[in-house]
Amino acid sequence: MTEANRTSNAHVSTVQLGELATGQALTAPIYTFKGSDSAAPSVYIQANVHGAEVQGNAVIHQLMTLLEGHQILGDIHCVPLANPLGINQKSGEFTLGRFDPITGVNWNREYFEHAAIVADIPNWYQANKALSNNELFAAFRVLLAQSCQQRLNNSWGISTGHQLAVTLQSMAHQADIVLDLHTGPKSAKHLYCPEYDVASAAYFSIPYSLVIPNEFGGAMDEAAFYPWWQLQRFCARQGRHFDVPVAAFTLELASQERVDMADAELDAMGILAYLSHRGVIAEKVQPAPMKRWGCDLANYKKFHAPKAGLVEYCAEVGHPLKAGEPLVTLLRLDQYGTENAMTTISLPCDCVPVLHFASASVHQGTELYKVMTKVFEIS
Repeated sequence: MTEANRTSNAHVSTVQLGELATGQALTAPIYTFKGSDSAAPSVYIQANVHGAEVQGNAVIHQLMTLLEGHQILGDIHCVPLANPLGINQKSGEFTLGRFDPITGVNWNREYFEHAAIVADIPNWYQANKALSNNELFAAFRVLLAQSCQQRLNNSWGISTGHQLAVTLQSMAHQADIVLDLHTGPKSAKHLYCPEYDVASAAYFSIPYSLVIPNEFGGAMDEAAFYPWWQLQRFCARQGRHFDVPVAAFTLELASQERVDMADAELDAMGILAYLSHRGVIAEKVQPAPMKRWGCDLANYKKFHAPKAGLVEYCAEVGHPLKAGEPLVTLLRLDQYGTENAMTTISLPCDCVPVLHFASASVHQGTELYKVMTKVFEIS
């Protein structure tokens, strides 16, 4: 579709994320809705960093469709199809694009920590403490953008995956709100939410939240909020108090290799409710009436296959499981006729299974399930 026959309010551009071996530019589209209020929060949303995790693209489509009917106050930048290399990494009918095929590194663990900036916050603040809060935030944002650019221009070069990730990160650093849309293998919807911002989980149309430490672990959400949280914490020790200026979340939108447009609209409405709460749009959008539950990341447990075999996944994701109820049944045809041919396994505690491995054929030690334990209600 050419710009001449478009009827959308979104401006379309592209970002170059690298180059293919044959020399062609590797690009992703950017859709920008320009806000009318420069004081309103700005938003960056991306999807499909992992190749098989396509539902986030459908959510972006539904969200942009909804935005056409709202008064937009803050700038909103949407980047679907954010990892063309991963998206096109196919084997037969399956998409393998979770790991960089060159290095084997998870595409979502390639972001830049800004360790030097974080370590130098005391000196940087001393040189900038006379600035107002808004001026301080603007200066810190410039610092982060410059750091990304220096990383991209490293004279020794950087890996393909790091090039792609830091390019995306440099765009995210321009926003006050960062949403990274993912899915699991076979998964219930869940939200990764930093400790300092748990209350925000009540706005998204997502029943389960993993409350993560205010630390950097390599993912986009952490890369976006971690330097700001460090700045806020240091300033608080100096007697200067303000909320963490940047909010960042990872939304896990059920299972990979799946597009469901009706479900995508529900999740888009949840994002719209959050944007309404933050003043990004003028209209009031109420969050979906639903129970929301949380779990500290330390209580998010992995269950690994005690032996190899064929697996029946008995526990339904997103549904509470009582201690002792069947989690999986392992079938070993090489041991047919013995008591070891079929084994039912349960867990010793109550939990909520959140996701499970996609394949029914597993090695010993395969991560079969991730489950929430010590679950609490989020008001």
